[in-house]
Amino acid sequence: MEYNVKLDSFEGPLDLLLHLINRYEIDIYDIPMAQITEQYLRYIHTMQELKLDVASEYLVMAATLLAIKSKMLLPKTEETLEEELEYSGDEIEEDPREELMKRLIEYKKYKEAAIQLKEYEQKRGQLFTKPPSNLAPYMPGEKERPFTDVSLYDMLSALERLLERKKWREPKTAKVERQDIPIQIRMEQILNELKRSNGRISFYSLFPIYEKSHIVITFLAILELMKNQMIRCEQEKNFDNIWIYTMKGANGDEA
Repeated sequence: MEYNVKLDSFEGPLDLLLHLINRYEIDIYDIPMAQITEQYLRYIHTMQELKLDVASEYLVMAATLLAIKSKMLLPKTEETLEEELEYSGDEIEEDPREELMKRLIEYKKYKEAAIQLKEYEQKRGQLFTKPPSNLAPYMPGEKERPFTDVSLYDMLSALERLLERKKWREPKTAKVERQDIPIQIRMEQILNELKRSNGRISFYSLFPIYEKSHIVITFLAILELMKNQMIRCEQEKNFDNIWIYTMKGANGDEA
């Protein structure tokens, strides 16, 4: 049974490229096309491994990156060199990455502006005109500790490392009986495991069986629980372990 899911969390190929540039601390004005193309294609491959519907705009961007990379690798002919020498005093050779760089810079400006507007909205939402009230009876006994939001790209990166681990752990020959579990049942199993673990569990501990269908169903069940705000994921820093917590109200428990 195949699960074809289209996720609304993706904001487009430029968002994925900007995520990769920030993660690997790449200079946006001097993008190493070989590295950025390789990392971009790895994310696309991971999405296809999960049988997710990859939007055509992601594939178009992949083709664009490959074209720019190929253009930069092409050797210059004698005719091209002569033209450069002839017009070297008046013209500068166009960088194949220039158009992509301009698009990324423009997209980054709008994204940062959107984040700032969101912060303004949150601050404005904290203003009230009514007189202050005593909220002590409603305050929790213990403050919730701050956590770092985990994006869908971080979840895909963790899954990629899990699949790599599966490759070198699996035996050369094995006989495995296929057992498909409905996503709804797997979601309930994850919530039960969280309940037994006092509302906190490691991302990798949810994959005791290194069978591809089980990995895919478990990953999609985690995404569905996050979408329904039944669990939240935290990560202290890039490439670190991801911890999963029960959200308030899930199975009557609190995070």
